[in-house]
Amino acid sequence: MESTPETRPPRRGIEVKLLDHTTDPIRSLYLAYRTAYSSLTPMQIDRRIRDERIAREQMVDFIEKRLQTGHASPLEQVWFEFGIAGVSRAFSHQFVRHRMGISFEQQSQRYVTFKGGEFPYTVPESVRRAGLDADLEAEFDRIAALYDRLVQAGVPAEDARFVLPNAANTNFKVTVNFQELLHIADLRLCTRAQWEFRKVVAMMRAEVMRKFPELARYVQPKCGEHRQGYCDEAYEDWARCPIGRKRPHKRDLFALYDAYRRGESPNAADLTKASDEALDEHDFEVIEREESST
Repeated sequence: MESTPETRPPRRGIEVKLLDHTTDPIRSLYLAYRTAYSSLTPMQIDRRIRDERIAREQMVDFIEKRLQTGHASPLEQVWFEFGIAGVSRAFSHQFVRHRMGISFEQQSQRYVTFKGGEFPYTVPESVRRAGLDADLEAEFDRIAALYDRLVQAGVPAEDARFVLPNAANTNFKVTVNFQELLHIADLRLCTRAQWEFRKVVAMMRAEVMRKFPELARYVQPKCGEHRQGYCDEAYEDWARCPIGRKRPHKRDLFALYDAYRRGESPNAADLTKASDEALDEHDFEVIEREESST
């Protein structure tokens, strides 16, 4: 395959767009769940949906009750297709570690040759706050010049790319099923996750929220009230978490359980040190910010 010359695109930051999805995720989930819990055939259930004998609200209610039981396999039958642009190679190395229920296509540094060595890159805000962004960008300019010299000398792009940093940007087209999207959110919306990954997953959640809020409400960090409901990270990390006081830590929950087993009647609010409130949109804004990392 021949390499394709590219020029550095404008720095627009991270972009995430929901490109396509299961035609009607609510119908698909209901049909899958009802098949497991009904003597009716899938075709009979489908006819009842088409004839509107089963209302939309009934389907949503049935799905929510099944989700509360932990029955997750039907979630694999619903999929979302995302375009993701302007992310770093440091992010991509983490992203592709998710392997079950997700398919990736990523911009290649082998087949894409950056014209004049001008590759797009990400400068973390922590570097800017340290006042070293100009130094970092100067270093990237030197790398770009070396990359271009290598290409001009006839070195293939697949070898010239050896000098490119983790900060170099890349693009993805991914298809992920709902079960894996929830798993990714469990881990990567946690404030302990790397800021870029948190931002990408928060943006994926926002895209799903615009079309399917009934499903997007489940896209939370694992401590969320619609997921496991408590934090199981190190207690010190929970104490530093900017949203930690909303969700209890498992250590405190076990302490509460042990107190009740001993016949004591402790104040749950004091012992768990958490309000047990639902996560709201402000919390997701905090999660998405780079500085929320603990």
